[in-house]
Amino acid sequence: MLEHVRVVVIGGGVMGLSTAWALTRRGERPLVLERFARGHTRGASHGATRNFNNAYADEHYLDLLTLAREGWDALGSPDGRPLLRLHGLVSHGSGAALGGTGAGLLAIHARLRERGIAADLLEGAEATRRWPGMRFEDTVLFSPDAGVARASVALDELERRTVAGGGQVRWNSPATRIEEDAEGVTVHHPGGTVRAGTLIVTAGAWTTALLPGIPLPRLTVTEESPAHFAPRDPGTPWPSFNHFVTPGTWPANVYGMPTPGEGMKVGFHAVGDEVDPDRRPLRTDKHAHALADYVREWMPGLDPGTAEPISCTYTSTADEAFVLDRVGRIVVGAGFSGQGFKFAPGVGTVLADLALDPASTAASAFRLR
Repeated sequence: MLEHVRVVVIGGGVMGLSTAWALTRRGERPLVLERFARGHTRGASHGATRNFNNAYADEHYLDLLTLAREGWDALGSPDGRPLLRLHGLVSHGSGAALGGTGAGLLAIHARLRERGIAADLLEGAEATRRWPGMRFEDTVLFSPDAGVARASVALDELERRTVAGGGQVRWNSPATRIEEDAEGVTVHHPGGTVRAGTLIVTAGAWTTALLPGIPLPRLTVTEESPAHFAPRDPGTPWPSFNHFVTPGTWPANVYGMPTPGEGMKVGFHAVGDEVDPDRRPLRTDKHAHALADYVREWMPGLDPGTAEPISCTYTSTADEAFVLDRVGRIVVGAGFSGQGFKFAPGVGTVLADLALDPASTAASAFRLR
């Protein structure tokens, strides 16, 4: 069966669904093809929460974050509760002064304040008083307008909005071949063939295999293994956090966030083994001892013996910059490097712009080069 649509989106994770929603808001009726079933755990969008971390100094990320925040707000409270739970974010650690964030905490503080985003610098003792479950040393950057995105609820709402706007989302529909010509793009899948004027690919770990003719940077797929830890005292307040550790003391910088019903999620950033996404070993023990040791030293409010490990994937570029660009009739969003979820409504806006206006461009840092 041959179908004709204006825009096809390959990939039904948070980036693809955000893009489809952005298209429906412009009057388009996109078709989303997702290789796995709804609610699958094979990609990078599953789970209850993702860090809503605004501790950036680069203008292109802050611009994208502003777009994303507009989208999160527009999605509202689908189940009576906002999709962003803004309990605050603390960023700390001596590694920040050594370039662990790409900029020191003072620079991030200044950029946030310049943009009217609430941000405060606290002494370590004050931070410990506020969040006794954590240990701090020097200056702490507190961002009250941050916290977590409710990931699984957000995916459901993005799909609902897409369908309500006239789009379609087809699960268990992997794209098997893509052909581009001067008039459009043909996408083959097990249920038939789709002909479209423009194709958007947000396929995460499968992007490179789908687009062998596009000059993508190397996209490295790794299996990461954060874990949830149980609080010792259920009444302890928890923020989300970034800990920029001194190089050599731990495997990598550490991030975390509270997930109601599951505990405090804690993980090392980008330390996993490279994997084939179709043959993922689902290994969760590589850094388990180091992660428990970290919790024991830096998070006295958690029980280090209660780790419930998680397997997830990152698809990363060498410099962790996103890819948001158009080549011919194909638009690609890729390389979100474990930090993309919070940006998803903004990414969807940019990709929709690229699809509908060939003259549109993303920020130069996100373009293919």
